[in-house]
Amino acid sequence: MSSETESTPEITVGHTYGTETSDPVIGDNATIRRGALIYDDVIIGDRFNTGHDVLIREFTEIGDDVLVGTKTVIDGRTDIGSNVSLQTGVYVPSHTTIEDNVFIGPHAVLTNDPFPVRKNVDLVGPTIEAGASIGANATILPGVTVGEGAFVAAGAVVTEDVPPETLAVGVPAQHQPLPPELQGDNDL
Repeated sequence: MSSETESTPEITVGHTYGTETSDPVIGDNATIRRGALIYDDVIIGDRFNTGHDVLIREFTEIGDDVLVGTKTVIDGRTDIGSNVSLQTGVYVPSHTTIEDNVFIGPHAVLTNDPFPVRKNVDLVGPTIEAGASIGANATILPGVTVGEGAFVAAGAVVTEDVPPETLAVGVPAQHQPLPPELQGDNDL
């Protein structure tokens, strides 16, 4: 795809949400599947792939070689690096940073509001550093940093920063040394 806005009954690339928006920019060799909705003011690199029914809101920047799985929501004002895999049903709130070579498993939920509907505060999403892996159904709370090469187990609820090369497991997540079988780079 090019930087031109494109819409069909099956996908919308270039959803206008205000009076002064810019068409999204999508790199070469993109595959955008049925039901996708990509807002204006989005920048996406080369070899981008989506599943079905994906939502990507305004002011999101996405690098090269990124997969956004079916029914994943990226709520905008978010930076996503290159070589990232967001599996089915992932929720990424605004003001989130996801660095390069990150895997986020099915139905993981990242959050950005420390006092949902109780206080009017600035939203602060989590930071997922390079090479981190987050398992299925994990929840990452606002402002938390998951360190470089860290591994968050499936179903974990991460309430505090996870140091680099550390395993976070349980509810609330406790930190453990990264076992040998989880050490090394993500193979995305």
